[in-house]
Amino acid sequence: MRPHLPLNALRAFEASARHLSFTKAAIELCVTQAAVSHQVKSLETQLNVTFFKRLPRGLMLTSEGETLLPMLRASFDHIAQTLERLEGGHSRDILTVGAVGTFVIGWMLPRLSEFQAKHPFIDLRLSTNNNRVDIAAEGLDYAIRFGKGAWHGTDAVRLLDTPLSVLCVPEIAEQLKTPADLFRHTFLRSYRADEWSGWFLAAGVPANMATSKSIVFDSSLAMMEAALQGVGVALAPPLMFSRQLATGAIQQPFDIYVATGSYWLTRLQSRPETSAMTAFRDWLLNVVEPGNLSGADPY
Repeated sequence: MRPHLPLNALRAFEASARHLSFTKAAIELCVTQAAVSHQVKSLETQLNVTFFKRLPRGLMLTSEGETLLPMLRASFDHIAQTLERLEGGHSRDILTVGAVGTFVIGWMLPRLSEFQAKHPFIDLRLSTNNNRVDIAAEGLDYAIRFGKGAWHGTDAVRLLDTPLSVLCVPEIAEQLKTPADLFRHTFLRSYRADEWSGWFLAAGVPANMATSKSIVFDSSLAMMEAALQGVGVALAPPLMFSRQLATGAIQQPFDIYVATGSYWLTRLQSRPETSAMTAFRDWLLNVVEPGNLSGADPY
């Protein structure tokens, strides 16, 4: 039976391997360089392996050291996360969510204080993307994304329908008496080339977008920043830009919409829901219910 491995020796090895220096590891651990070297040597002796090649100007990991380091680092990270969850005498749950940046900034952030107030012991870790996400590779509990709701290996719950409409600065809006007037301006669009054609179809106006001036963006946030600077006319979801509409910085010249998809809350089918995930899902679904949406709108 293998004896218990000393924690201090494992910490000494991890720090030395990270810095490739006993001296720098000693400074980090607040001990002497000799103590770190001794602890690492003791660990090597106990396991009958060599973790480092001692060089004149530092250290180099052996293959055994390269094998141990990532496993040990992951273990220390897991311990740190667990201790963080217990900080303050309460068990804290960590929830990792990836979401389309437009949804986060335009809809979610103004409402997050309500979630935090209801669930003070859930630590939300939020990352944004431009609708390209790999839930498994990024280690996400949930991903909020835009589309039709069909992603392989995932469960998807529809959150919001966000049809698109024309948005532009007031100076341009004044020039738009009919949808056909739009062809005098630059079209700002996403990589989905059929959105503007679909909007003109809903407006009953023939459109040949191939001959029109346009700029393509990989995010609605960048596209709307261009619209705010008067670069052109954008096709974007008014619900996600209600702040700009409320202040008058942006106007919606036509009450015409085209639906291209919805926002969905997704998770891997192989990922069991934790209590934190359930709390987040229930909160989101309650807020987006038709009877609650308008009343919960902070704008």
